[in-house]
Amino acid sequence: MISVEQWAEIRRLHLSEGVPIKEIVRRLGVSRNTVRVAVRSAEPPKYERRPSGSAVDVFEPQIRALLAGYPAMPATVIAERIGWTRSMTVLKDRVRQIRPEYRGVDPADRVVYEPGGCSQWDLWFPDRRIPLGRNQFAVLPVLVMTLAYSRYRLATMIPSRQGGDILAGMWLLLSQVGAVTRKLVWDRESAIGGKGVPTQAATAFVGTLGTRLELAPPRDPEYKGMVERTNRYLETSFLPGREFTGPADFNAQLQSWLDTCANTKVVRAIADRRPVDVLGEDVAAMTALPPVAPVSGLRERVRLARDYYVRVDGNDYSVHPAVIGKFVDITATATTVRICHGQTVVADHDRFWGRHASITDPQHVAAARELRVNYRLQDLNNRAANAARIRAHADGHTVPIRPLPDYDRLYGVDFTSGNGGLEPVS
Repeated sequence: MISVEQWAEIRRLHLSEGVPIKEIVRRLGVSRNTVRVAVRSAEPPKYERRPSGSAVDVFEPQIRALLAGYPAMPATVIAERIGWTRSMTVLKDRVRQIRPEYRGVDPADRVVYEPGGCSQWDLWFPDRRIPLGRNQFAVLPVLVMTLAYSRYRLATMIPSRQGGDILAGMWLLLSQVGAVTRKLVWDRESAIGGKGVPTQAATAFVGTLGTRLELAPPRDPEYKGMVERTNRYLETSFLPGREFTGPADFNAQLQSWLDTCANTKVVRAIADRRPVDVLGEDVAAMTALPPVAPVSGLRERVRLARDYYVRVDGNDYSVHPAVIGKFVDITATATTVRICHGQTVVADHDRFWGRHASITDPQHVAAARELRVNYRLQDLNNRAANAARIRAHADGHTVPIRPLPDYDRLYGVDFTSGNGGLEPVS
């Protein structure tokens, strides 16, 4: 076979310059038939190797018969049914080509988002251990929100993935925006709707906001692909090369990066505009926030035990011992832990994000010491009063108190003798 350059040269000499075929054969050193074929061919020659076939061709009718009855049958099961003993890669490639003819395809449409219509939420777990104090480190969740229309991103680190902490983080991010979208899209996070139905706390939260909660189908991360891409963006662009002294420092660096980098870059999907420039149009179509904040944070009611400590998220916080034995209401936000008895605040602590720590107020210890002293004095006084009290009958005459040695003599008991004094008496 001649090359493309020889083919072009033959056509130039014969068709353009009129050189005879015999002369072209002499100049280029090719056969006469090769020159005739090149003159007649309108396209350059190319090498085409005839397919030699595949070992799976013989089994294709059986594969099609199985897929016709069971379109979702795995390739490994097909291999077992047809007696396939060769490489699985070849069989899987052929099954992958044939399967759409019987099972069909599942096309994904492009969704058009309207202003104020949707926000997507997710938890991102950065691969970085954050120092929490008391020589503790932990990987903490970051709550991420992406506005679907403007592509505006917000995020904050939260103490845990419990429902109260997640809802408190959502209220914090929505307060930064100043409004709420008509739909909040979540995956099946256990504290939000792990069983496919929104939890009671999440339902009450969105009800107060005047919006609705939509849970993504199971095992379908593309349903909220925007926030998933935001998570990957944070993982690859924000996190590398950074060091953090604690959760507050992490949130400060994250907020600065979002304001100066993530939300100020041009996005092709919003007509080559920046999310910060489109945010105003997005917020204008949202619903205003309620005047009263929805219920969020960790909340619990317990009866205060004698050790005057309550446990919140794995840590023990002291309470004023004056309410021992009474019910107290615990409210924990991301920064504070407040305990109340009725309308009275009996403890107020900074929340510790670590675990297995005891947070004590010195005033509570001093109050417990004073109550303990008073209790002992009262107990001594009660014992003294009981000892000095004269027992009397209803008619007023006193009840004599017989000495114990009288009973010993009555029953012949002598504890000073060597045999224990256990002598029988009549």
